[in-house]
Amino acid sequence: LAQHELRARAAPRFTLAGEMWFTREGLEQASAEPLARHRAGRYAGFDRVADLCCGIGGDLCALALGRDAVAVDLDPVHPRMARENARVHGAGEVGAVRADVRDLRLPRSLAVFVDPARRAGGRRLAAPDSRPRLSWCLGLGDRVAGVGIKTAPGLPLGLVPPGWEVELLADRRELKEAVLWSPALATTARRATVFPGPSTLVTRPGPPVRCAQPGAFLLDPSPAVTRAGLVEELARDLGAWKLDPRIAFLSADQPLRTPFGRLLGVDASLPWNLKRLRQVLRERGVGAVEVRKRGSAVDVAELTGRLRL
Repeated sequence: LAQHELRARAAPRFTLAGEMWFTREGLEQASAEPLARHRAGRYAGFDRVADLCCGIGGDLCALALGRDAVAVDLDPVHPRMARENARVHGAGEVGAVRADVRDLRLPRSLAVFVDPARRAGGRRLAAPDSRPRLSWCLGLGDRVAGVGIKTAPGLPLGLVPPGWEVELLADRRELKEAVLWSPALATTARRATVFPGPSTLVTRPGPPVRCAQPGAFLLDPSPAVTRAGLVEELARDLGAWKLDPRIAFLSADQPLRTPFGRLLGVDASLPWNLKRLRQVLRERGVGAVEVRKRGSAVDVAELTGRLRL
């Protein structure tokens, strides 16, 4: 009964969920299939890969296709589940090892993907305090041929070492996770990848983006773009401008079609005044609003109630 429930919950993430094996904790931390396939592409040049802290094998299912793979986890059940789940997806023989990944002697020719636990005792751990710790995971870059580290999207970018790449991944408007790529796998410093697609945007030097009043359209960038610090790159690509040096909204006079943001038409641009805003909305017959804000201390829930629409 537990497997039946978990397979139903996993269906939006995995096309073959009905044949896979899950634990509740393993499913919670497992990446969706499209994200795992995208990441596996980084390992195209490697014949051997290890999935450390493999969980139920969400990433292993993609990593193990066409290459030798081993799944390692301290949990007594997860490595066996990961091996079976990879088999369901067409992988060949996959090694399954129960071990503390910190005790492994890894060959230098190996490529590694590691997904450290970010929860303990029911509470969420800060990114540097994952298990194993982020510092240990980063140290793998000096021991093996290539490393990818899955981490929380809120990871402070200052923790990313020089030469490493940080990739922020979003599914439509929802920011899902971050991945750190060692210098052997890195292709840029910062990257935003948006699904479905995937569509990717990378950091590039360029002139500063001008600031001006709103035009006919407003673009609300994907959270992957804002978190990766790529708002100016997006603006230059689209010929858009910023509303303020510190605010991530972009604007233009032409409709901007991009997977990296949500386009909104500008109906009115007003100085901030609650009474005036309420009047304008009522004049237009607005019955409900969605409030989005950046760089303001306004409480969205309180403002929505005070509008009394």
